[in-house]
Order: sequence, then structure tokens, then C-alpha cells
Amino acid sequence: MAKNHRFIYLTLLVIFTSSLTSCSFFRRKDSSRTTGWEYNNPENGGFEVSPLQEQPTGPGLVLIEGGTFLMGSTQDDMLYEWNNFPRRVTISSFYIDETEVSNLDYLEYLYWLKRVFSGNYPQVYNKALPDTLVWRDRLAYNEPLVETYLRHPAFHNYPVVGVTWVQANNYCLWRTDRVNEQLLIDAGILDFDPDQENENNFNTEAYLAGQYEGLVNKPLQNLNPSSTGQRRAGISDGILLPKYRLPTEAEWEYAALGLIGNTLYERVVERRRYPWNGNYTRTDEKKYYGNFVSNFKRGRGDYMGVAGNINDGADIPAPIGSYWPNDYGLYNMGGNVSEWVEDVYRPLSLEDFADFNPYRGNVFKNPVRDFDGFLVEKDSLGKIRYEEVATEEIASRRNYNKADNINYKDGDPQTVISTDWKALPKNTNTTEYMYEYGVTSMISDRVKVYKGGSWRDPAYFLSPSVRRYLDENMATSYIGFRCAMTRVGSPIPGG
Repeated sequence: MAKNHRFIYLTLLVIFTSSLTSCSFFRRKDSSRTTGWEYNNPENGGFEVSPLQEQPTGPGLVLIEGGTFLMGSTQDDMLYEWNNFPRRVTISSFYIDETEVSNLDYLEYLYWLKRVFSGNYPQVYNKALPDTLVWRDRLAYNEPLVETYLRHPAFHNYPVVGVTWVQANNYCLWRTDRVNEQLLIDAGILDFDPDQENENNFNTEAYLAGQYEGLVNKPLQNLNPSSTGQRRAGISDGILLPKYRLPTEAEWEYAALGLIGNTLYERVVERRRYPWNGNYTRTDEKKYYGNFVSNFKRGRGDYMGVAGNINDGADIPAPIGSYWPNDYGLYNMGGNVSEWVEDVYRPLSLEDFADFNPYRGNVFKNPVRDFDGFLVEKDSLGKIRYEEVATEEIASRRNYNKADNINYKDGDPQTVISTDWKALPKNTNTTEYMYEYGVTSMISDRVKVYKGGSWRDPAYFLSPSVRRYLDENMATSYIGFRCAMTRVGSPIPGG
């Protein structure tokens, strides 16, 4: 009787297993669960599917697991600006640099620009140079820093300053191309090409568009039976990374607070004022008890403390990686240098923001195409040309109806506090009209947000919630930047 039961059990198990394997969901991973056709097989047409399961982490980056948080003020508004009242938002997972971009990082960028463009386009290099004169003060002797801070080896690992928002963005794009070029070399697809010059330089978008060849080592096999049998890498291969870019204001603030180390079962135990627990700027670790956890200005005229007992160990910016990291492993998210973020500044952005990945500054663009729909030739610097999305192209859309959305809900004609806005000249900059740029404010479409305190700021500005702004073409001795990158796929590592 027991043998019969065992036979029946095994029979049912075989039938059940067979039914599972016949179900499309449980088909082999190398075949389609909807058609049953085998992937990567030139005999049935050669539809290619990459085995890649997860986006790799780019050089220098740390994965920030996203989530919801209360963005905005964590303390009394000392400046009475009321531009950062709390609002709950959700941030997708993303990557951000572990440290600020250093002088050495930026010098590598300058060297590459000079090597590639100095012959025909020396202005490219010149426009990228940081403004070292930001160290000058009419009533202080800082001239040695003008000469040494950027280029002397002793300052190599210090955060780069004197860079504008525009320069920081250009660095991010350059870094994207160098990282992706190295990834293609590592994959054996391209070989090193030290003779790149002018428009003949590796640009990720130009490569994907077929407008850059490079020194081909071993092209990928094209499984399409009607093809030549070879092809270049594409986005679907998972080799190339998304763009390095500046973090959005919301991303930067979320990463700075590091609430991942302050949460228990979706409950934030303590709403942080700074990137660390508590309301103090000194550590309570027994071994380092009383040491400062950040580089900032403790009081009027006190940048570093008393000889023999220097409080934060730095009179100007400290080296990247100094002090304690926050719970995401990020250094100097409060103090050292303030940092550019991607957003255009508006006083009431937190009132207007979407509550999912909030950001102000979208200008939607398309690659320029000719009459036949083909991409036009890349520009003289090797970059794909872009133009704003045409009005007629988006006339029937519901989610947006114009390309430039910088002023949406704050600065567009409908929000101008005037009954005669329709009578304004057609090309009037309504943002500057609304905020009386240069008269009662310095707010325009060119001003960008920067976050975090710096070596010359008091403790109030160490709070990640504090918002400040500056023209995108201006630079200071206390603003640097770090890069970010979008996370593709699952928000959870290994997910």
C-alpha cells in the first residue's frame, strides 16, 4: 500500500513539474516567455537579449537607495526667506560621488581638453579653467592661493573651487564619455586612441548615433542574418552607463541627510538637522570625543581654532574624504565646500514641485534631424546637436505643452503679478519682469541652487535643507560640486 502511495505521489509530482515547465513564465531564460522563440539565435532572426541583470556602479559613485522623506526646513529660518518649508516627497534610487570632485580630478579634465582641442579650438580649454582669482580679497593676503590651490601637488586632493555651474555640467558630460570609452575598451570593442583630436574624439551620443568610429578592436557580433555580421555596442547591451550629471536639489538633500541609518521599520527615529544625529557639530565617539565632524566657521574670525588645539583642522577647504562620512558613506555633505545642484532657483519651488523626483529646470530637447529624418552631422567639437522640442510636436500632449518648463507655475506669463501681462511684448522675459531682476532681486532663469555649508559658513548652513543660489556663470572660493547618475532598473541592489 505504501508503495502505491509513493508511486501516485511521484506521478503527480512529475505531472505538476511538467505543467510548470510548459507554462510560458517558467520557460528557459534564453527564450521568450510570450512566443517561445529562442533569443540570440541567428537561425530564427537573431533577436538579441543581453544577459546583464543589473546596472554596474560607475567609478567614484555610491548607490543611494531611494525612498520618501520630508524635504525642507529642519530648523528656524534665520534669514526669514521661507523658501524651504517641509514637504514629503519620494526620490528614486540614484548614484552620487562619495566625495567632492577634487583638483586632481579637474586637472585630468583640463589636460584632456588641452590635448584634444588646443590646436584648432583653444577656447574650449580656456572656458573650462577655474577662476583662481576667487581667492583674492581686497583686505586680505590670499595671493599664494591664487597661484597654488588648483595646481600645486599639496592641494591635489582638495575640492576644486572657482568653477561655475556651467563648467561643472560640462565636466560631468566629459566624465561620462571617458568612463564609457574605458568600458568599451575593457569589453574589447575599442582600443586606446591617444590621437583623438578636435571633432574626432569619443563622445557617447556620437558613438551610439554611428558618428564616431574610433580604433575598433573587436566589434560585437550582429546576429541578424541580413546584416554584415558586426555591429557597435548599443544601450541594449548594458555596457555603457547613463550620463554623469549634477544631482537635483532633492537628490542632494536626500543623500546628505543619510536617513538610511536613522530609520527603524519605515519610522524615522529622529529628524536630522545635519547629516549626522543630534544638534551638535562634535563627535561623541569615545576615542575622538569632542572633535569637530565638519569643516565650518565656528564664529567670527574663527576658521580653524587655536594653535595646538585646532578645532576642525582646516582654515580653507580640507581634503576630500576628511571627517566622518554620513550613513550613506558620503563625505563632507555638511561643510568643507558648498555644492552646485541641477535646479533653477525659485523661492516657492517646494510648493510647486512634483512629489516624485522633484526638479525645476526641464527644457525638453530632441537631436536635430534633416528633412529626411536623419541626424545631422555632429558639431565641430564632436557632439550631437540638439534643439528644443517643436511646439507642433507636443500640441496634443497632456503631460506638457511646451519645451521650456523652467518657469512653469512660477515665472511664466500667467503667474506675473500684473493684470496686463498679455499686453507685454512677445519676447519679454517674464521671470525677470516678475521678480524685478537687478532691482529688487537677483532671481532669473540663470540662477542655480547650491547646497550645503562651507569652510567659511557658520553652522546654520550645514543643514542640508538650506537653499542658496548664484548665477550659473559665477564662481566662488567656497562652491564646488560632485556628480550623480540615474539608477536604471530595480531601486534595490540585487533586486
